[in-house]
Amino acid sequence: MDFSEINWIALIVATIAAYGLGALWYGPTFGKAWREAVGLTEEDVKGANMAMIFGSTLVLTFIMGLGIALFGDLKDWMSGLQSGLLFGLFFVATSAGINYLYQQKSLKLWLIDAGYQVIFLGIFGAIMGAWH
Repeated sequence: MDFSEINWIALIVATIAAYGLGALWYGPTFGKAWREAVGLTEEDVKGANMAMIFGSTLVLTFIMGLGIALFGDLKDWMSGLQSGLLFGLFFVATSAGINYLYQQKSLKLWLIDAGYQVIFLGIFGAIMGAWH
């Protein structure tokens, strides 16, 4: 691992872009379907500690992006996109899928959650690769 080769500005921009995608994905795009799939009401969501959830999400998103920066093939935007999509598909989506099977969660929920992860990691990789 060589932290000296990481473009920290690209990592921060990619983190913000992925975070923004999450706001759209779990907001107007799939928010209602996601809440129904996990069994949450709007009141449940409003009663949550959103500062802790959003802050922790931002930190964890940054850490995932750091993984792409360290282990991805980031020669250009296309190789970065491919790395992110493959990490998302082969590691994140499959890991979530295994957990969801044992937790007896729905395919719909897995598609929403895994779809977001795969796409956001692809965007992350593309941004990191473009700035490499």
